[in-house]
Amino acid sequence: MSFGQGGPFDGPGGTPDWAALADESESASRRKRWMLIGGGAVAALAIAGIVTLAVVNSTGGSPGGNPTATPAASGEATAPDDKPSFPDVSVPPPPNPRDYITDPAKDRAPLTPGTLFPDKTMVIGEHSYPRTNTATTGDCTSGSQGALGSLLAHNGCTKLLRATYSKGGVSATVGVAVFASPAKATKVMNEWKSGNVAPLAGGGVPATFCQATRCRTAVNTNGRYAYFTIAGYDNGKATTASETKAQQIGRDTASYTWARITQRGKDQAAKAAAQQLKEARRKAKAQG
Repeated sequence: MSFGQGGPFDGPGGTPDWAALADESESASRRKRWMLIGGGAVAALAIAGIVTLAVVNSTGGSPGGNPTATPAASGEATAPDDKPSFPDVSVPPPPNPRDYITDPAKDRAPLTPGTLFPDKTMVIGEHSYPRTNTATTGDCTSGSQGALGSLLAHNGCTKLLRATYSKGGVSATVGVAVFASPAKATKVMNEWKSGNVAPLAGGGVPATFCQATRCRTAVNTNGRYAYFTIAGYDNGKATTASETKAQQIGRDTASYTWARITQRGKDQAAKAAAQQLKEARRKAKAQG
């Protein structure tokens, strides 16, 4: 049997040519190895191409180029180098509330018993006292008694505001005297020896309140305001060193008055700060 001219079985007598078969087998093995090697090289080249394509796509350019560069023909917008600028508008520091109760040029808010003593009930801690009456006068001597009147007038008192609070048979009247400066108010406090604000009856407080009897008195200042308190029994009973009811209402009234004058400064400072902010925004808008 023959496989054709020149085949591996063309040896003498039709017997297999074992040498040819060996050579053929070796040739086939070599061809197989080259095919494997060649196929691996192609696969490696294909993988390298995929990696190269991925790098190109991720950087937007060639692998050896600038990875941050954007092709001019891509149509993508480039980020500006400069940051947006904003108008340089400075806001003044917030006003000091103290300035508004020490400087009459700044202390311009309405000053009446209704603005200084707006609460119908004075509340200090756990204590509360209804307000019974208020009064105001530009003649400081008319709202005072004894030597205090002349002391107020000689130091330029421009207004005296009074309010009375009462509860449980005791009452207290506070009188707030207004001056041109804290120095004047302090001078009056230091020189005060006798006399006091005139007790303000009415609203359930009888006329006998602190009239021709001993009552508790005190004085203090806050800014350009000096304030005086007089506290005692509604029935004319004299206060003593050991009693506490008149003492308590007198102290509470003084504390409340201090807080109300301080709040006057805070309210005006807050209004000024709001105006400053409004002006700063207007300037910023005008500057674009």
